[in-house]
Amino acid sequence: MRTDLLTLVQWLSPAFPIGGYAYSHGLEAVIYAGERSAAGIGAWIEGVLRHGSGQADAVLLACVLRGGDAADLDAVARAMAGSRERLGETVDQGAAFARTVAALTGRTLPPRALPPRALPVAVGEAALGLDLAPEVVVAIYLHAFAANLVACATRFAPLGQTEGQALLAGLHPVIGEVAAWAVGAGLEDIGTVALGADLAAMRHEELDVRVFKT
Repeated sequence: MRTDLLTLVQWLSPAFPIGGYAYSHGLEAVIYAGERSAAGIGAWIEGVLRHGSGQADAVLLACVLRGGDAADLDAVARAMAGSRERLGETVDQGAAFARTVAALTGRTLPPRALPPRALPVAVGEAALGLDLAPEVVVAIYLHAFAANLVACATRFAPLGQTEGQALLAGLHPVIGEVAAWAVGAGLEDIGTVALGADLAAMRHEELDVRVFKT
């Protein structure tokens, strides 16, 4: 049995110590504002996957896997972060991801002289060493992203575990579509228009009481 797929699943699992559980990507602000239904939360996550940072991350990851310049792609990832919290979310997780992969594999990602990469770029650099199709890597990355948001919803909203899993299963076709599109896309194809999600991330910075970092 090939172990590369299992390695990637481990890297992108909730147990991998990058602190993903601490980030709601602005979803906490959406729930705080009154959105509590599974349908509404599912539509919000789908919008982020299709039109927001999920789409952008997928393209950036695919570009790294095609051999794009990681430093340039990292600069794009940072520039596309719509708020201070969003920037911290992707850079902090990318740094933790690279540190843990380096500890497990002996590889240093990125070179020590460089600042830490944004998460999709860090994942792409690590995944270059795996014998996996880019579409598989992007799909598993997006699944982990969506699963984390669903987990946030089950912790903060009146959303049961089974209802949350049903919500995630319903997003599988969306994840597949976005991944298939992203592997053939370039930076010029990124067109994030999830303005509600961006505004939620900004509003989250001003909440008096917060469970999540973003």
